[in-house]
Parts: sequence; C-alpha cells; structure tokens
Amino acid sequence: MTDDAQQFASDNYSGICPEAWAAMAAANAGHAPAYGEDAWTARAANAFRTLFESHCEVFFAFNGTAANALALAALCRSYHSVICADAAHVETDECGAPEFFSNGSKLLTVRTESGKLTPDAIRALATNRKDIHFPKVRVVTVTQPTETGQVYTLAELRAISATCRDLGLSLHMDGARFANACAHLGCSAADMTWRSGVDVLCFGGTKNGMHAGEAVVFFDAALAEDFGYRCKQAGQLASKMRFLSAPWVGMLESGAWLSNAAHGNACAQDFAAAVADMPGIAPMFPVQANAVFLAMPADTMERLRGRGWRFYTFIGGGARFMFAWDAKRERVAELVADLRAVAAAPA
Repeated sequence: MTDDAQQFASDNYSGICPEAWAAMAAANAGHAPAYGEDAWTARAANAFRTLFESHCEVFFAFNGTAANALALAALCRSYHSVICADAAHVETDECGAPEFFSNGSKLLTVRTESGKLTPDAIRALATNRKDIHFPKVRVVTVTQPTETGQVYTLAELRAISATCRDLGLSLHMDGARFANACAHLGCSAADMTWRSGVDVLCFGGTKNGMHAGEAVVFFDAALAEDFGYRCKQAGQLASKMRFLSAPWVGMLESGAWLSNAAHGNACAQDFAAAVADMPGIAPMFPVQANAVFLAMPADTMERLRGRGWRFYTFIGGGARFMFAWDAKRERVAELVADLRAVAAAPA
C-alpha cells in the first residue's frame, strides 16, 4: 500500500473536489481587493443567502475550531457558560479555544451515550444553579451530526430550540459535517437551521471537499455585530479572502456541497452493510452520516493496521472509519476484504 493510497481514518485526508478547485483557479486570475472586499466573497455570501432562504450574515474562517470558538464568543460574555454534550468537539478537541476566545466562558457538559443533547438535560443543567457564584448559562451548542455520527432530527432540533427560547438561551450549531446531516434527512438547509430555531451555524467546508475554510452564518444580524473585528483579532481575516470564499461559490452554486456529502454517506452505509456479518465485529452507533464505528478485538485492530490501514479509536475505544466526498468504492471493497480476513483469523 502506497503512502498516498486512500484511507478512511478521517475525511480530512481527502483532497479538493473539482468544483472547489475550479473556483479557486478562476479566482486566481488577475488581482482582486483584499480582506473580503472582492467580488468572490460577495458572491459566496449571496450564495449562502440563497441556500438558506435568508438575509443571513456570513463570515469566513480558516478552520472549524476558530469558527466555533468565535461564534460562541459572540454569544457570550466572560461570566457566561455554554451547554454542550460531553463528546462535543468544542469540549474534547478544541484545546480550550471556546474558553480562550470568550475570555473565560465555561463549557458545561451533559453526559450522553449518543452525543445528543435533549431538552430535559438542557433544562436540568440550565436551572440547576442560578446563584452568582456559578457562570450564567447563555448558550446551547449542538453538533450536527454528533461526534458519534448520529443526526438530530428536525423534531429534535425544534424541541431543543423551544427549550432554549423558554430559558432565554441562544442556540449554536457546530456543523463541521452539516452537509452530511442535510443529505441524511433530505431536508433543506433552511429547515435544518433557522426554521428549527438555530441562531448561528458553523458550516464546514474542509471535510466536504474544500482545501480549508468554514463559514459562520448568523441568522439574526444583531448577533453578528462586530463579528468582523473578532475575526481580525483572532487572525481569521484572510488578506486574500477570495481564496477562502471562492471555493464556496463552486460548492454551493453547483450543488456539490450536498452531492459530496450524499456520496460519503452512501459509502458509509455500504461499508456498514458489508461488515455486518463479520465475526467479532459489531456496530457501536447507528450509521446516519459518513462515519462508521466498529467494536472489535484489539488483536483484530492490530492485524488490520498491519495491512496498512489507518483509523482512530478515540471515541468509545472502537475503530472509526470516515468516508469523504472522494471515497472510492473499490477501496471500500479492499478495506472490507482485509477486515474480513483479519476478523476470521485465529486469535
């Protein structure tokens, strides 16, 4: 197996999809104003407004950690807190960035099995303490899909947002794989967000076929006040902004944002079905997006790694396989064949 052979450890391993690449090449012709004053950035922002059927405010960041951290900071003051699932990326994998950029807002975690928050859990944590010695709850953040690859239904999102409204809380969505969730539910981007009560979305592009770049989308313009200054202060205001925004033009105007996600989801479903009857292999979570988590013996994992396959085991101890926009079905079949071989081997 060569070093550049397709792997399924992460959808960050993939390259740039043709639609994003072509848009970047087109944006590379000639000169354009800097710092987002260019036509590509305006066109990308308008493409988001068309997609969401909303006069939303749109900002572009280099990566998901910055997008999430700055969005949460915009919703909080330093003495506020944010409710999230215990497995949420903002809690486990962002190195304290939400706390850092909010100047100290605390993350309050809810223990979950699926990575999903519920209205009851949110209410219990939000109302547990209201004394001045405890950070005032201000925001709820949901990860869509969750870190376990499960998707909140529209009904679940609406129930959560109703609880947030009742408690006076803002609702943020970490959508690093937002497109995969839309593809799974077959719903519009608007239905998944502002129509379900989401105030701010971090829309992931990197995992869906772009070289870099996430969009922070505010559905309430008042919440976006001075957000551009936050981006600048955090080093997220790209001088050559067209190279962050132009790929979005290619992705959104062509529909690749959704077709890429649908392909990744389909490959995940195919893989899950192909391994369902293997001895000693069991699914850990329902497969609803582009992730498959498998419980398997440690020696099976080592034999699979010995055949050159890479995968992570940081959630629940099982093997995680991610299927990106460019997942090749023949490579999926090779993985299935190797997994079947090592699963059948004597311990």
